[in-house]
Amino acid sequence: MKQFNWIWFIWLLLVIVWNYIWADVPPIADVIVAIFLSILAYQFNFKLKK
Repeated sequence: MKQFNWIWFIWLLLVIVWNYIWADVPPIADVIVAIFLSILAYQFNFKLKK
């Protein structure tokens, strides 16, 4: 079994928090924030593996 990915889990939690705290924003804002958080998570994961 593959090792648990904490960075993905933190990304998921941040997306969920975003959707519950700012529930009245347009759907495009949800997509933009999810992409932004995904890029941050990828960069953080990349720096950890170096």
